[in-house]
Amino acid sequence: SARVSSGPWLSLSLPKLIWVETPTNPTLKIVDIRKIAEIAHSRGVRVVVDNTFMSPYFQRPLDLGADIVVHSCTKYINGHSDVVMGVVATNDEAIYTKLKFLQNAIGAVPSPFDCFMVLRGIKTLHVRMRQHEQNAIAVAKFLESHPKVDRVLYPGLPSHPQHEIARSQMRGFGGMITFFLKGGIEQSRQFLENLQIFALAESLGGVESLAEHPAIMTHASVPAERRKELGISDSLVRLSVGIEEQEDLLADIKGALDAVQL
Repeated sequence: SARVSSGPWLSLSLPKLIWVETPTNPTLKIVDIRKIAEIAHSRGVRVVVDNTFMSPYFQRPLDLGADIVVHSCTKYINGHSDVVMGVVATNDEAIYTKLKFLQNAIGAVPSPFDCFMVLRGIKTLHVRMRQHEQNAIAVAKFLESHPKVDRVLYPGLPSHPQHEIARSQMRGFGGMITFFLKGGIEQSRQFLENLQIFALAESLGGVESLAEHPAIMTHASVPAERRKELGISDSLVRLSVGIEEQEDLLADIKGALDAVQL
């Protein structure tokens, strides 16, 4: 349990807000939103949660005590990989008024067509998220049982270190999977180069399945030592599991793993 009554950090100047991403990208660590909000609010600090990986369908941070929630609508909310947009949500009228003023003053207003596209995507959010999760659970279980896979991180697996926290604050576990191949960069390349359905791309949350290698793609700008500290190794692969036929996705993963030489 978290202690808030003592600690060297209490002598430091308090931040104005705490920014949380849960699950984190790409290591899928789970942050206990309720506890963070309790600690922060006891010190008069606001809490912002990036809820992109879960979408409002699977996780609702405002109900858990967060003050502000942000989403990349580019991902699950739109769901079709054809819009670039973000959203900020709050249930605090004062925060809303300030944000609305800033949006108007700065000009951060999306186009009407992009809004139409996102609204179209929201209509199928619940259907898509259920299928993302169903496919992801199947893929995660398959990977966990494969001899060429060292470790699988998926909040829906009992083996996830924070599975119980995930269960306590999420209605489902989403479509993102991180796993570690046995070997290193060469084995990762062999796996990624032999995928047929999973496209090699940095985005996520669309109806199509994507695979990427954070160390040489999304997190390539992070220094190697820092990546090591964060647990982003050369054997780490991130999957955004789409809504294709489950048997096809499993066959694709199996075929790519068969091509990996240890």
